[in-house]
Amino acid sequence: MRRMLWLYRRQLGAHIRAALQYEADFWLLIAAAVLTQVVGVAFLTAIFTKIPDLKGWTFWDILLIYAMVSITEGVTSLFFEGMWHLARSINQGELDYVLMRPYPVVGQVMGSQVGFHGLGTLVTGGILLGMGLAHTTIAWSPVTVALAVVLLVSGVVVRVAIALATNAVSFWIAGPFSVFAYAMHQVGDLARYPITIYAMGVRLAIGLAIPFAFGSFFPMAFLLDHGNAAWVGLLTPLVAGYCVVVAWWAFRRGLRRYESAGN
Repeated sequence: MRRMLWLYRRQLGAHIRAALQYEADFWLLIAAAVLTQVVGVAFLTAIFTKIPDLKGWTFWDILLIYAMVSITEGVTSLFFEGMWHLARSINQGELDYVLMRPYPVVGQVMGSQVGFHGLGTLVTGGILLGMGLAHTTIAWSPVTVALAVVLLVSGVVVRVAIALATNAVSFWIAGPFSVFAYAMHQVGDLARYPITIYAMGVRLAIGLAIPFAFGSFFPMAFLLDHGNAAWVGLLTPLVAGYCVVVAWWAFRRGLRRYESAGN
């Protein structure tokens, strides 16, 4: 494990150095990511200029949920962007090179790219998180701080695992693009808001079937002690473990189906 982490860091470092050779692209990607987050917050602000709260959730409460989605997405894009290129690697037969190297395939796939737009998303999410915490009342204590860190890390794991599992579907669906994964990513955007505002079908979809809500809503509901089901947020580490197991299983099953591109 120690050697695997060292190799993963070296792999990411090589891609970062290569990408930084094009400084204009680097800054444009970050600016685009920040602008995307700003537009989302502007939309949220526009809504709350007309209504005082959304089913009991204030602007600052929802901003915290929004910030957590931005942070988890930012980490996923910055450090694990290679997952989104899996479909192309399968389609072009480039996975052959990966299979020949003495390094775990999943590690090579996840670290094969660096998404610099994730840096802009991550920084923006951190700023929004700070703003939200400054305007909400949470009974902080050493235990609460420790729980908050665990829930944040677990939320990141949930997001990464879902991305890996949905991209692994590319082993079954032929094509150069991860259509299924991108579609599920769009569904995950629903978790930027309290799931209590949606119909029961949507709640079950993003809270149980594909648990995006455990990467944002449930952890924040627990920290804010909001609603009768706030305790569900404590299950986030367990859900994260479950998502990792499912993602690993899906990737391994898909890898057995890989037949190269024939060249």
